[in-house]
Amino acid sequence: MAKHKDSINLTLNAAKKAKNDEFYTQLSDIENELRHYREHFRGKIIFCNCDDPYESNFFRYFALNFNALGLKKLIATCYVGSPIANTLLSLFDDESPENKTTRNPHKIEISEVVENAERGFSMADVAYLLKNEKNVLTRLKGDGDFRSTECIELLKQADIIVTNPPFSLFREFVSQLDELGKEFIIIGNKNAITYKEIFKLLKENKMWIGMTPMGTDILFDIPENFAKELVANKKEGSSYKIVNGIIKGRSQAVWFTNLDIKKRHEELFFYKRYSPAEHPKYDNYDAIEVPKVVEIPMDYDGVMGVPITFLDKYNPEQFEIVGLIAGNIKGLAGIQSKSGKDGPYIDGKLKYGRVLITRKKGR
Repeated sequence: MAKHKDSINLTLNAAKKAKNDEFYTQLSDIENELRHYREHFRGKIIFCNCDDPYESNFFRYFALNFNALGLKKLIATCYVGSPIANTLLSLFDDESPENKTTRNPHKIEISEVVENAERGFSMADVAYLLKNEKNVLTRLKGDGDFRSTECIELLKQADIIVTNPPFSLFREFVSQLDELGKEFIIIGNKNAITYKEIFKLLKENKMWIGMTPMGTDILFDIPENFAKELVANKKEGSSYKIVNGIIKGRSQAVWFTNLDIKKRHEELFFYKRYSPAEHPKYDNYDAIEVPKVVEIPMDYDGVMGVPITFLDKYNPEQFEIVGLIAGNIKGLAGIQSKSGKDGPYIDGKLKYGRVLITRKKGR
């Protein structure tokens, strides 16, 4: 080592000024969701594979709760090298030219957290963790992409993946997890429900909506320059919200997981009875329209088209997902269209997208 770890804190301020423009999930949103999975985490290796530990609240959450959750290990990697991490790594690397110029991303592996009550233990200072020889910060050989060979090897070692992956790569990210049979809790765009690859997993009960209701805003911490751009060009309440004077980015985001959670076993109860007038059939599908989840008829056993928010309440012991119909979606209906048209039509008018479901026998 070129310098001792005690000199770490002296170099952080300058590096922070050069941090990358990235969006980060709020710690409060992470806490509200992950508190429902505590029994799943004990003795497990958690991998946050799209997370700079110096910025990510996912890493912060697990570091803060490492002992309370009984974690075996916490690993984090990021795609773009953090200026803070690069500064710290320069303290440990030799002074060869390649180490002076490299900007490779890094990984951090936490195997032990010793809480220090006198110090006022805070994981805001990652340097505190690195004073423990059992915890290691090292450079990655590649670019830190979750699809890279070294990141896949880390993925294979992990038990549960918890992160906010790039929305533009969500299909690939989930496909990788499914292929390797990994458990996960991740954030994705709500529109991902309509992706062929994602809906297939939802239909087959290999993936479902997390505990946080789909209608709940998930806000993100954003760079100052991007916040100014949103205020100048976007509508408040739609693209951003102001919380305690701070501009937060707003996204059509939702939690996805394949870990068992309580609400998947909560039975839905209904009061409505089937009425042809209130539940008309679609022009092009042998299924009835149900405009609200609470209006699902208690006595109808055929195919029903319900709002996509039904997935929030879906109990696979009570219902079966048949398909998905919307005007811009093809091949996901699960039943034959009478007219060849895609999407739910009633009296020639296209309705909102619907999930097609049937009630399981005896339920």
